[in-house]
Amino acid sequence: MVPPIDGLSEVPYLTNENIFDLEEIPKRLTIIGGGAIGVEIAQAFSRLGSSITIVHMDDQLAPSEDSEASALLEKTFKKEGIVYYNGEKIESVKKKSDGIYTETTAGTFVSDQILVATGRKPAFDFLNLEAAGIDYDKKHIKVDAFNRTNIKNIYALGDINGKWLFTHAAMHQAMLSLMQALGNNETKHLEQDNYVVPRAIFTDPEIAQVGLTENEVKKNELNYFLIKEYYKNYARAVTDGSPEGFVKIITDDSGKIYGATIVGERASELITEWTLAMQHNLKMMDILMTQHTFPTFSVLNKNAAEKWMMKLASEGKLGAIL
Repeated sequence: MVPPIDGLSEVPYLTNENIFDLEEIPKRLTIIGGGAIGVEIAQAFSRLGSSITIVHMDDQLAPSEDSEASALLEKTFKKEGIVYYNGEKIESVKKKSDGIYTETTAGTFVSDQILVATGRKPAFDFLNLEAAGIDYDKKHIKVDAFNRTNIKNIYALGDINGKWLFTHAAMHQAMLSLMQALGNNETKHLEQDNYVVPRAIFTDPEIAQVGLTENEVKKNELNYFLIKEYYKNYARAVTDGSPEGFVKIITDDSGKIYGATIVGERASELITEWTLAMQHNLKMMDILMTQHTFPTFSVLNKNAAEKWMMKLASEGKLGAIL
């Protein structure tokens, strides 16, 4: 998606589709957008030698993520010399002889290349969907629980149906829809909304999330508390040189898991255990009673469950769940 910024259409801007065609690393790179694509490419190109400036309208980097996770990422970016401006508006873009000028409410930034990382939108005008009688709007092709369009032998999978904009979600939808089509089966276990969808941002440290964030659970006014386990307290993380990070679990006295946020080394892999637990309505006690091979990073998950148990024990509540 290319925002309607004055002058942007007249300069040679980059997107996540063509930035990997570059044959030289730009000395100066301005990035419009601080979401997943923006921060991943920012750190990658910074480590390849580019001077990076990120400008975006949201209040934090990785705006869809837990605020504490974003704060740790921002701390890392400052340490690595990646400059970012949160909550700022891009006013115009203009190409001059000495570079591309990006005028913003935070100032004017000059760079050799500019990356537009402001999200995506569907591109299906060329499909001539009207001819097939398929229902759609500007944002997505409309589908049912099995990813079928209103024409039942035509399926729309992945980003195009607007459910989840992740590759793994699209792959999972395809598997479910293939099973449904081959078996002509409309049972609940083949409906896409019955499955929990995790997500991850592949920066260093990684950010991974499943279920509700702390900000979201507050809005829902749920009865919950937080359990946090820090990487710096686990010897494997320290000896591997990855002490920055935490596992944050939103839970309650019963051990119900409302959401998990993990920031740190292998966060994108550690989140799978919490995804499985949420999908099958498992609880903190199930994580606690599962043996985790020591000293793997997965022990961080078990340690979080142990903290939950110790909290209940200190409050005299453990007997109710044993």
